Amino acid sequence: MNAVETAVARSDAAERSGPQLRTILLTDLVDSTALVERLGDSAAAELFRAHDRLVLGLQQHWRGRLIDRSDGLLLLFERPIDGLGFALDYNRGLLELGNPHGVQLKARAGLHVGEVLTWRNSDEAVRVGAKPVEVEGLAKPMAGRLMAMARPGQILLSAVAEPLAHRAARELGERGQHLLWKPHGRWRFKGVPEPQQIFEVGEAGIAPLRTPPSTPKAWRDVPLWRRPMALAAEVALVAAIAVGMWFVTRPQPAIAFNERDWVMVADLNNLTGDTRYDDALEAALRASLEQSQYVNVVSDTRVMSMIAQMGHDPAKVAVDRDIASEVALRGGIRAVLLPTISDATGPVRVNIEVIDPHTQATVYTESAQGRGASSAITSLDEASQALRVRLGEGLDEIQANSKPLAQVTTGNLDALRAFTLAQSAYARQQLGEAQEHFNQALELDPGFALARIGLARVAYARMDAGTALQHMEEALAEPRRLSDREELYLQAQRLMYRWEPGFVERAVALSNLYPDYHVAAFNASNALRYANRYSEMRDYAGRASATLAVTRPAALFYRAISELALGRPDDAERSFAAAASAGFPDAFVEPALVAAARRDFERAGTMLAGVDGPPQFAIEARILRMTLLAEEGKWAEAGQMADGIVASFGEPESPSQWAARAAALAVHRHTRPTMEIRRHAQALVDAAALGLVKAPGRLRESLSNAALYAGYVAAGAGDQDTARQALALTRPVIDQAPAPVLANMAAIVRAQMDLEFGDPEAARGRIERFGGDPALLLTQMVRARTTRQDDRPATETLSWRARAFGEWSPERPPVLEVLSPPPPPER
Repeated sequence: MNAVETAVARSDAAERSGPQLRTILLTDLVDSTALVERLGDSAAAELFRAHDRLVLGLQQHWRGRLIDRSDGLLLLFERPIDGLGFALDYNRGLLELGNPHGVQLKARAGLHVGEVLTWRNSDEAVRVGAKPVEVEGLAKPMAGRLMAMARPGQILLSAVAEPLAHRAARELGERGQHLLWKPHGRWRFKGVPEPQQIFEVGEAGIAPLRTPPSTPKAWRDVPLWRRPMALAAEVALVAAIAVGMWFVTRPQPAIAFNERDWVMVADLNNLTGDTRYDDALEAALRASLEQSQYVNVVSDTRVMSMIAQMGHDPAKVAVDRDIASEVALRGGIRAVLLPTISDATGPVRVNIEVIDPHTQATVYTESAQGRGASSAITSLDEASQALRVRLGEGLDEIQANSKPLAQVTTGNLDALRAFTLAQSAYARQQLGEAQEHFNQALELDPGFALARIGLARVAYARMDAGTALQHMEEALAEPRRLSDREELYLQAQRLMYRWEPGFVERAVALSNLYPDYHVAAFNASNALRYANRYSEMRDYAGRASATLAVTRPAALFYRAISELALGRPDDAERSFAAAASAGFPDAFVEPALVAAARRDFERAGTMLAGVDGPPQFAIEARILRMTLLAEEGKWAEAGQMADGIVASFGEPESPSQWAARAAALAVHRHTRPTMEIRRHAQALVDAAALGLVKAPGRLRESLSNAALYAGYVAAGAGDQDTARQALALTRPVIDQAPAPVLANMAAIVRAQMDLEFGDPEAARGRIERFGGDPALLLTQMVRARTTRQDDRPATETLSWRARAFGEWSPERPPVLEVLSPPPPPER
């Protein structure tokens, strides 16, 4: 028996071995016969061939096994999310197929998970028309019933398939965040003894999102109280007996809440008249729930953004039951939490209602009470933990992973109020106001660690890394006042502020530990950018750009940067536009880099004219304008700008200023004689030697990059001493850098020195360990100089230019170096 026969035999044996749990999808193309009559045989045949290509592509993409097809399809999948992905793409693909022909193609679909039996038909049977593989089992007619009752364009799921698919919907990427899930109640199927819950899932504008019609084989399981008048007497009698019992034993309605589903917090219903509770208790409730790895909480910032998208003024609209339910439905949020506080001549009572946004009905309620205003935070925490149990989280998980709310926030209501005011000011980037309120919170509760973290963020936003680090250290000095997640977050941020080894790995590990902690995912994306690991950067930016994530605008912006660096400018442009639509400010140069990569200098210049932000943004815009002038061949104008930069930043103080000095040197390489180039390079290394004495954190890497670039230029101009000085100066920084990018640059400097000595083999040895995504683009240029002329990279290609501008950062060589390398200098 040969290998192929053996494989087939094993497959046959596996398929005959017994029932297997599979996801089964059945679809039916609506009115396919009428379609042939309308289009004619030739056009219809062409359309059906395109349909078959669509099915084949989707089957391969979603790892499906096509069992049968005619007007409909029968497919098996390993996982429900794969079957759902196929059905969604199939519906969308049908619409695209029909548009050129002026027809609207739609299919019904039914998705179920259950045991099936499969076996192969004999070759003889297949030759006379049998299917190669047969599928039987109760799952098949169940999926068939769902498909048969579905409306055109409708995807119906069984109660078994829905929670499995819903839980995994994030695997569909951004589209998964916009899916609409709708329950259609209990249905009875012919031949099935028990009623079945039916669900619909689909995309806005495609899915009908309407209750399916009853058929002879499937009908609504109508409750007794909704049946015809013939039962009125019986109902009245039963109701009379049961009414008293109902008030005693009435069950609360349930909500289909799954792990990692989203909840949002509505405005506090304050019945006490004490305004200190306003906002503060909402923030406390979020803080309590955010300790959970089971429940996701929509940030207040995202709620306000969604309200603005609905056409309301967030500052004037109360997020009550109605508005909160509308926001939840638009955002795919599973439940709304409505907190209420009241007092009754002594006891202060906190009440949290769980509201189903589809019906606005209260699903269940948890309450706690204590004496005096100071009891409110403790009562809120007690009710919150009880609520988490009701939503499905294990009590042992809550006890293991959560600390008392008054401990990880504050037990002082006034301090909590000051903290919420500070958070609001920080969100508006009113840094002075935010700092004042954070300080007020600390005066009222000196151990309030979250307020310390707030001050650190304010300092870092002001580019004061030293003060930010000091606040971080003070917060970490009181670990019992931090939740486990916040403590891990601070440890990762401390490494970033110090710019120490482990910073990148710690950021990635935190995001992997808390996959729905979008701040951690964004920080991981930021860390990976500095490490030049753009493929991973895009993945983590994608996590952080979830529809309901507070980090969505910035994460979309970072995703665009990674896409540009990966040589995908069209994707980058779309992501930059999405970031702007999500509210990311128009104050950065990066969107103009896409136009620059395409050599659309006019558009890039127009975009740079709109850059409006802190001084470092203006400096970056100045660098890019100078680079584009040089790219256009306007070297005299570029040289004048370079001279102005050197005069402006004789002693650079920020990463952007060091980047500006390096960029000016890149222009001088083209516009100055050799001896002057050497002087400029030496001056930059000398300035770096002075700056490194007191430079903190990230500034050390920006400064070292400028020094190493100056060494590279000096080596190319025949000044080996300055190159060696740059290498010696930066060695301590390289040894402590959190990523090998500086080491890559140092290897490039040494390779340039080897080339000047006429030793290309040694030069290749210097840089051979730097390759792939993380390697600086300049590495490829230096490697090309060590080989034959025809091995040189195509620097004018769009993908090359996109990568060049994607690497834009003060910790990278100037972009001009890899776009317009200068001719050998005259010696």
